[in-house]
Amino acid sequence: MDLDTNILILDTNTMNIEELRAYCLTKPAVSEELPFGPDTLVFKVGGKIFLLVGLDAQPLSFNVKCDPERAIELREQHPHSIFPGYHMNKKHWNTVIVNGELSMQQIQFLIDHSYELVFNSLPQKLRATIL
Repeated sequence: MDLDTNILILDTNTMNIEELRAYCLTKPAVSEELPFGPDTLVFKVGGKIFLLVGLDAQPLSFNVKCDPERAIELREQHPHSIFPGYHMNKKHWNTVIVNGELSMQQIQFLIDHSYELVFNSLPQKLRATIL
């Protein structure tokens, strides 16, 4: 699956919760749930989480899965916007703060990367039913 698929460019350099939700739902076979209570929205593919977002977070922040080496790079490049995953395995998850430092394309790429990592970890038979 190509990371450049499903890129939806929005008009502004900020993202709100509705735009984040809409973008996640453009991905194939995505479901949304509230398994941790009413304050945390979770997006899954094939029953596995690829993004979590706090519904009351100001500014908007969310957790996404990331390749471990790339996660370190991103944290160094964006020290005000990308941090080790809050309440997550810090090797594999990043917390992203939407504070204007990252462009919409960068935010969307992080979401795409997380989706792709989780999708590619699914059993081949399940992946085939999604595509």
